Amino acid sequence: MNVSSAAPRVGLALGSGASRGWSHIGVLKALLKEGIEPAVICGTSVGAMVGASYLAGNLDKLEDWVLGSSRADVLRFFSFRLANSAFVDPERLNWFLHTFVAAEDVRIETLKKPYAAVCTDLHAGNEVLLREGGLARAVRASMAMPGLFPAERDEQRWLVDGGLVNPVPVSACRKLGADVVIGVNLNADILSRQRVSDRTASESDVDNIRGQLRKRASKYSNSFFQNEVETDSAPGVFDAISLTINIFQDQITRGRLEADPADVLIAPKVGDIGMFDFQRAADAIIEGEDCVQSAMADIRRQIALAETR
Repeated sequence: MNVSSAAPRVGLALGSGASRGWSHIGVLKALLKEGIEPAVICGTSVGAMVGASYLAGNLDKLEDWVLGSSRADVLRFFSFRLANSAFVDPERLNWFLHTFVAAEDVRIETLKKPYAAVCTDLHAGNEVLLREGGLARAVRASMAMPGLFPAERDEQRWLVDGGLVNPVPVSACRKLGADVVIGVNLNADILSRQRVSDRTASESDVDNIRGQLRKRASKYSNSFFQNEVETDSAPGVFDAISLTINIFQDQITRGRLEADPADVLIAPKVGDIGMFDFQRAADAIIEGEDCVQSAMADIRRQIALAETR
């Protein structure tokens, strides 16, 4: 039996999942508290964003912002000029990324640890790992959810959300040299947990948000965002997009994890957190921390096994 003198390289595969992705903050905080510092980080969509923020030294800053944000803050990211290729305002998105994730001049190849953002080639349909270039730009490409975020140009191709091909990038971590991969799957219960319509927002909160929408997009129907209280109404545009994404992400995640299993899979129970439920960041972060604590025995066991290989 050969015993390696080098400590096993722990890889962290941070999955896609919109606002559910704030769980990644809790996962990282809990791992670091236990003395487990990832040597490799790969992320898809929001996972790419949280992982990049950590490596750029901005995770605490990002956490403070999400904990203090509301649905009204989320609305400020959207432009309702429907002639555009997406609903998200690129200028505000860039401000957010450069302020809370990585400054514009930070490049992936200058990071102290290997990092990759998972994207999808919009025309070829294949997985693309961004391992060099601007860090914020790579995050922007990885989270470019079709129809909501603008696609990102990369040489002769257009890149969009990596969740279309690899929602939990375990395979990417192994490509970057990880010996033990901890995967974080945010999609484990998205189809089995029904959203509670009035979980945190009161009717007055919803009315206030809808009022802002009317001011900013008065010529469009209020069906764009459904009032959550009206449970018998047809879903609004964003709700329909969100539910559709949930369905295919669930199927893709199952298939990829079966083909590329993580050594330890963490699955926060955040299926009742909607795509734009930024105001539930605290719930997601706590759930991420709790899941790591529950998995610590398994994590340490896998690291110990890797030391003997």
